[in-house]
Amino acid sequence: MDVVLPCLDEAAALPVVLAGLPPGFRAIVVDNGSTDGSPEIAARLGAKVVHESRRGYGAAVHTGLEYATSDIVCFLDADGSLDAGMLPTLTDAVDGGADLAVGRRVPVSRAAWPWHARAGNLLLSAILRRQRVPVHDIAPIRAARREQLLALGVGDRAFGYPLELLLKAGRAGWRIDEFDVEYRPRVAGTRSKVSGSVRGTYRAIRDMARVLRG
Repeated sequence: MDVVLPCLDEAAALPVVLAGLPPGFRAIVVDNGSTDGSPEIAARLGAKVVHESRRGYGAAVHTGLEYATSDIVCFLDADGSLDAGMLPTLTDAVDGGADLAVGRRVPVSRAAWPWHARAGNLLLSAILRRQRVPVHDIAPIRAARREQLLALGVGDRAFGYPLELLLKAGRAGWRIDEFDVEYRPRVAGTRSKVSGSVRGTYRAIRDMARVLRG
């Protein structure tokens, strides 16, 4: 099973994240312009490394999806904040009939999820539920069938990608299963491009607002 990990300067976290992948799950690390040696570390640890020069979460995720070869593809942040042990639960759900299985972050401490990021997520997930997409998070860990994802035609290549994915999945009538997943502070030595600052959260919400406007 392929696991796509978008990566921008995650050298400190990659050893922990890659070691935590369950047996049978293969890492595709999509480097998005790291300057800290992330791709070399990932390759040394046995991951398949591909490069995406266009900056943006969506660009990295889509490139990883294109390189994946397994029927079901998983997506996981490369910062060590999410429990990779949840991946079999998500893939089992897809095998069991779900079109998309996603994680709902449950923070282990207040420090794991800054207030500004949590507030933005609450707003966006409320908007999704009003559009009959039954989720409480914007799915930083997820699994779906590769061909279905490609056919969905998600076009955003920035922070709006996960929101557009959920909106299009809902409109397509996909069955979406959501599971609680432990959300921990990032591995020391890494910094979030979204929740690490108010500015980063603002940029993410701006990209997602653009998706909502269509």
